[in-house]
Amino acid sequence: MSPSTTTSASGETLRYALPDLVCFAHLHWDFVWQRPQHLLSRFAQHGRVFYVEEPFYHADDLIEPHMEVKERQNGVKVLVVHLPARLRGQDDAADQAQEEVLANYFREQHIEKYIFWYYTPMALGKSRSFQPVLTVYDCMDELAAFKFAPPALREREQELFKKAALVFTGGHTLYEAKSQQHDDAHPFPSSIDKVHFGQARQPQADPADQAGIAHPRVGFFGVVDERLDIELLRQLADAHPEWQFVIIGPVVKIDPAVLPRQQNVHYLGGKDYQELPSYLSGWDVATLLFADNESTKFISPTKTPEYLAAGRPVVSTPIRDVVRPYGELNLVQIAATADEFGKAIEKALTQAQDADWRQRTDDYLATISWDQTWEQMVRLMQQKLAPATSKPLTAALS
Repeated sequence: MSPSTTTSASGETLRYALPDLVCFAHLHWDFVWQRPQHLLSRFAQHGRVFYVEEPFYHADDLIEPHMEVKERQNGVKVLVVHLPARLRGQDDAADQAQEEVLANYFREQHIEKYIFWYYTPMALGKSRSFQPVLTVYDCMDELAAFKFAPPALREREQELFKKAALVFTGGHTLYEAKSQQHDDAHPFPSSIDKVHFGQARQPQADPADQAGIAHPRVGFFGVVDERLDIELLRQLADAHPEWQFVIIGPVVKIDPAVLPRQQNVHYLGGKDYQELPSYLSGWDVATLLFADNESTKFISPTKTPEYLAAGRPVVSTPIRDVVRPYGELNLVQIAATADEFGKAIEKALTQAQDADWRQRTDDYLATISWDQTWEQMVRLMQQKLAPATSKPLTAALS
């Protein structure tokens, strides 16, 4: 592709030249706006981006394998291979069918020089026969520790380590683990769109489903799954009936019946990314109610800087990538038990008036952004591609 120019987060003029980018993901593009969407929508401002989701299985065998294409932000093409019911549970045959549909699509769209960007090693089954000019593994979570993880995931990850020229990780704790398995790993912790979440610092119209909830409001947004500490939420709601707990996010992989149902706990369901600042603006304290289990050992919650950018005081359980740097910098309060968590919320209810805390928070947030993360990733990718060209890439970011 022809080089394009853009202005970097630091004000530099950047020249960008990367091939088509094909991403393989386990997350639906339209599910929750998070790391893949932040990064790939930025890549799509400069070149073609194809986001390959998990296949869609029909309830019958009346269709043949085929491709569905959906256009999303900045022209990202979301690709979904449709498969007949007979291939469900037939992993090898399903992978082969997807590979054939992908190969046909590549030919039709003249996708000839391309980067493969993986979020899930399981996608190797449908992609290992292709010949990308560069393979990147953006490891945002320890997927093998998640509920219902495929048994073959760890083995596939080792295969992906061998193929990948670069490994990016979603946090420092994950980097410490993956850097032992790949010699070119780089930590890229969760970052922030400060302008978007900064809207919450100004008065916003309270959304209709939140407007009738009394204050003080203690909020959480994110996917409600096995990572949420349900018992902690239950104990807090029982101990503090004067607080209203607002939970925003889709419930997945767990039975909704196990969730606490006290009168002061309010489940508002999933919300669009664009709506989040209006909800945050109406909260008094934001929380990271994560359990201490295998699925949270390596997480680096994106919501930590998002809450802070919204101007909300934050209380978190002792997730390692929240303790450092946010807890160590005294930007986020860390609490391990329900009693400690309750006391931390009481303190946080007055923290928004603390000018020193606000200044220190903003000083830290000034050092991170998704633009900066994306630029640093592009630098590394262009450095890897430069030796493979007939002449050095003058389009490297500088």
